[in-house]
Amino acid sequence: MKCENYITFECLSRSANEAFARGAVACFAAQLDPTLEELGDIKTAVSEAVTNAIVHAYPDTLGRIQVRCRILEGDVLEIVVRDWGRGIADVEQARAPLYTTGGPERSGMGFTIMESFMDRLTVRSSQGKGTRVAMSRRIRRRRADR
Repeated sequence: MKCENYITFECLSRSANEAFARGAVACFAAQLDPTLEELGDIKTAVSEAVTNAIVHAYPDTLGRIQVRCRILEGDVLEIVVRDWGRGIADVEQARAPLYTTGGPERSGMGFTIMESFMDRLTVRSSQGKGTRVAMSRRIRRRRADR
C-alpha cells in the first residue's frame, strides 16, 4: 500500500514516555478524523505495546523504543512499536490471554487488548535482539471532503 504520511520517533524505556507515545500517535492519527471511540482504541493499543516494551524488553535497564506510524492509502493507520530488548521466547504463548512474565501485578492481557482494538496485529521477536509489534486499523470516513 502507498504511504501518504508518516512519523517516526524514539524514546527511552521510561514509564513516563508511554503517555508521550500514546499522545503523539493520537495527534498523528487525528488527521484521519477518527471518532473518539476509534481514537481511544488506538491510544489503548499504543499504551499496551509501549508498556510491554518498557516492562518486558528492558526489565532491569533502560533501552530504546521506536514508534513508527504511517497513513496508508484507504485511510489505514499503521503503527509499529519496536525494541531491541531481550525478546520473547515463545510469541504464541505470550499472545495467550492472561499469560505474563511480568509478575503478579501484570494482567497478561496486553496482546489480547491490542488485537481486540486493531484490525491487524503481528508480533515478531528474537531472543536477545528485540521485538517488533505491528498494528493497523482502517479509520472509517466521516466527512465527504477527505
